[in-house]
Amino acid sequence: MTAAESTASVPAPTGRLTSERTLILLRRSVAVAKASKPRLRPQPFEGWDFLWRPAALGFVALLAIAVGSSFSNSPFKNELPRTWFFGVPTRAVSPFAPVNTTTMLLGITLVYGGLVLLMRVWIRLAAIAYRHAGAPITKLRWILGLWTVPMLAIAPVFSNDVFSYAAQGEMVTRHLSPYVYGPWALGSGPWVTPVDAIWRYQAAPYGPLFLMIDSWIVKLTGHSELATVVGLRLLEVVAVVLLLWAVPVLARALGYEPGNAFVMCLLNPLVVLTVIGGAHNDGIMMALLIAGLALAAKRHPVWGIIVCALAASIKVPAAIGIVYIAWQWLGPDLSVRLRLRPLAVAGLLSGAVFGALTYASGLGFGWILDLGAPGRVTSWAAPATGLGMLLTQACHLVGYHVLTSTMISVTRGIGLVAAAAWMIWLLFNADRIGWLRALGLSMLAIVVLGPVVQPWYLSWGILLLAPLAMGKLRSWLIALSVVSPFLGLPGGHQLLAAIVHTPMIETGCVLFLLWALLGAPLGKWTSYGQEPEPATLLDPRVLATVSA
Repeated sequence: MTAAESTASVPAPTGRLTSERTLILLRRSVAVAKASKPRLRPQPFEGWDFLWRPAALGFVALLAIAVGSSFSNSPFKNELPRTWFFGVPTRAVSPFAPVNTTTMLLGITLVYGGLVLLMRVWIRLAAIAYRHAGAPITKLRWILGLWTVPMLAIAPVFSNDVFSYAAQGEMVTRHLSPYVYGPWALGSGPWVTPVDAIWRYQAAPYGPLFLMIDSWIVKLTGHSELATVVGLRLLEVVAVVLLLWAVPVLARALGYEPGNAFVMCLLNPLVVLTVIGGAHNDGIMMALLIAGLALAAKRHPVWGIIVCALAASIKVPAAIGIVYIAWQWLGPDLSVRLRLRPLAVAGLLSGAVFGALTYASGLGFGWILDLGAPGRVTSWAAPATGLGMLLTQACHLVGYHVLTSTMISVTRGIGLVAAAAWMIWLLFNADRIGWLRALGLSMLAIVVLGPVVQPWYLSWGILLLAPLAMGKLRSWLIALSVVSPFLGLPGGHQLLAAIVHTPMIETGCVLFLLWALLGAPLGKWTSYGQEPEPATLLDPRVLATVSA
């Protein structure tokens, strides 16, 4: 029954209605309106000339993050000298130097405030690109370029993994295998000092292509540790440039809106903050993976497999792209037997790429044995690891003593088995749910059910799923993109301590600023992505009766 038919079934009012009858009709009309779920039109759209506004707001947000993280006493900086061109940490100069609480509070507030503003701008821009097709790619590229500037000007933020990359590149130039030794093998000095203590004695889990590029950057920079860090960040800029081509091409080839894909992928805070700001090599891995998928979608499967093999030579998880290209090579709805030959060809092609790169690097296949290195980090952020830690505490409460490492090994094993089972199911159902969706969900499963979850790991699945996501999946991806940069973010404890120990006026200003950024209007342009609430959910006849 349609909404019109339901409305017609409401008896015409005769005479004066009692209040009880009026209430019944009101409830019936509301129920009919909710059941019919009318399609609501967005606010009047005035074109894409407004894009300079979110571009400017996002730039201000990222500039605040850059300034706040560059204070000499900022908790977002590495507590070491000569890790960047400016902003030498105060405690690196003198461990007993007094801390200026006011400037620390200001720096932390700028970082958190900038993050909040950036998230709000991106969410609204993503909503507009989702509801209105035809977002101009050229203008969106200018926005990304503008947003990139503040991140390029400051030291690596929210992580110091790039210093591990630099040390591993120096090791290759000295003929020390990063697959056998950790950065400690270089001895004390500027290459090792900035490396996180967790990774100083750990072998590298990265593929031979990345370590080769890493060593080339070291040589080109004259073995300068700081210049190598800059070069590694520029490598991620190259990755983003490759994504500028690959994301729209892949979206168009599969019938998705390229403007929406661009906003969801490239303007995503995860890309700006972790790939460019943090200089993580996940960026170059994902750029090569998506480029390979784009080539395959354009009916160049051989080149697609080769490029995906290059991506897997940066980090192994990209190898799943090779499987999906081979699985779809001959088309959908085929038996497993008919897919075996493409899988075999893909295996030979990728094996040739891996073999050639391994031979060229001279490092051997030790990187395959080192894939478990990231799992040495124990964090509540990983469900499999957090569950093991929780069960250990529960066992101790009931008097059963078990080692934390043992319980974590068990829960991580269960997580890996569950991830493998889920990935196999997705592969065999890829024709029904869509191969790109299945691939993206598989990449998310590797991360979420794996031994360790890092914010930049989540970009693997998010970048693949974002162009096609709708409904609840889209909401989940946006939520992950917004929450991920805050995972493990330093400064929270210092912010609370600074608020407690600073004068009330300064504390009030900080709280007011954060509150204002959460609720302040961003401009008329934000309404383009909203659906208005219906003027009424009531039947016109009931309204006429009540008003009478």
